[in-house]
Parts: sequence; C-alpha cells; structure tokens
Amino acid sequence: MERGRTVLITGASRGIGAACARRFAAAGDRVALNYCRAEERALALAEELRAAGARVELFQADVGDTAQVERMVDNVLDKFCQLDILVCNAGVAKQQLFTDISDRDWRELFNVNVDGTFRCCRAVLPHFIHRKAGRIITMSSMWGLTGASCEVAYSASKAAVIGLTRALAKEVGPSGITVNCVAPGVIDTEMNGNLTPEDLEVLRQETPLETIGRPEDVAESVFFLASEAASFMTGQVLSPNGGILI
Repeated sequence: MERGRTVLITGASRGIGAACARRFAAAGDRVALNYCRAEERALALAEELRAAGARVELFQADVGDTAQVERMVDNVLDKFCQLDILVCNAGVAKQQLFTDISDRDWRELFNVNVDGTFRCCRAVLPHFIHRKAGRIITMSSMWGLTGASCEVAYSASKAAVIGLTRALAKEVGPSGITVNCVAPGVIDTEMNGNLTPEDLEVLRQETPLETIGRPEDVAESVFFLASEAASFMTGQVLSPNGGILI
C-alpha cells in the first residue's frame, strides 16, 4: 500500500508555497501543487521534487473563481483518490494609502485572500467530513493580528482569515478535522519585493532575533500543524515572526 499523506497547497509555485511543497515532499507525502499563472515555475518545482523521488501533480486554478476551485479539488481526488491536508497559501498584497483604495482593489484582496480560502475549504470539506479526518491550514499574516499602516485592505483580509479559521475549527471539530492558521512575520519573499534594502534593514533591527524570516521557517510551522504532533490543536494562530510581534 502506498504510504504518506496527500496535501493540496494553493499558490505553490514560489515563496512560502514552494517551501511548503518541498517540506511535505521531503517527508514522503504526495503533493498537489496549485498555481494560477506561474506555469513555468510550477513545472520547474514539480520536476525538482520528482527528481528527488516525490509524487507530485500540478493543478492550475484561480482560487478567486468558484468553478475553478471545485474542478481543482475534483481533479486532485481523481488523481490521488484521497486528500488529507489543505494548505490555503494563495494570496495577494498591495500597499497604498487608505484614501487611495478603490472598490476594485479592496475586492481583489478579499476575493483571493478571504474568498479563495473560503472556496477551497468548502470544496474539500465534504471529503474530509466523510472520512472523519483532515487538516486545514490557512495563511494569514502578522498584519492580520495587529494591522499595518498603508496596508489596511491587506490587514483586514488577513484578519478575516483568522476569524474564518477560528469559527470553522469549532464547526468541523466534531468531524475530526483541525483548522489552524499561520501568520508569518517579515519573510524574504517576492511579496515583500517592494521593500527597499533600507526598509528590510529597519525591520531586521526591530526583530528581536535580528533576522528576516525565510520561507522555510513558515513551512516548518505549516508542516507542524499538519502533523500528528498538533492533533490536539485547532482554531489556533501560529506566528513565526522572530519576535517582532509579541
């Protein structure tokens, strides 16, 4: 019998999502890599993981579209026959003054960050509930915990993810499903590529551990919450942030 779990990771072509894929693959888990537009990166990551002996499949879908999410989950189940873990990593960010936020900007962030998480959770839950088992890990941000100037829409969307996580954990706990959240601090990813070296140095100095986080640091938190070691944890927010938010 084939061992290992099956994990679906959204937004897995780069950054934190790619680091999560590498971590689960290294543990012998089967990995369903979701991407939206970065096909070349997704293909390269899949080839890398397969070369290391992992079973990996690619699934293109925009989490901002209900039909695409439902089709993706159906395809994952057709390919792997089961699904054990969902990592809702896909997200977008934007920095701007509050007075400059348009209705379109606001809806874009909520459609991906919040509604995308909602759609993915809703799509996998019938399978999880039927099996009386499952792990869901959502992705927020330290700004979802404390808020950030010039990132009101992003902060609000990430705070909503935390609320969704806590409420859903109460609802599906009786079905043996855990729902937890990871809220990273400042991480060296392309999403923070708009920050200048000077900005990053200030943030590094403000962090008690005096370092900027790596995607692998976040992946370890995600992997822990998906593991048996976290079987008695649900509705929790784990924030790998180097101490910048305490």
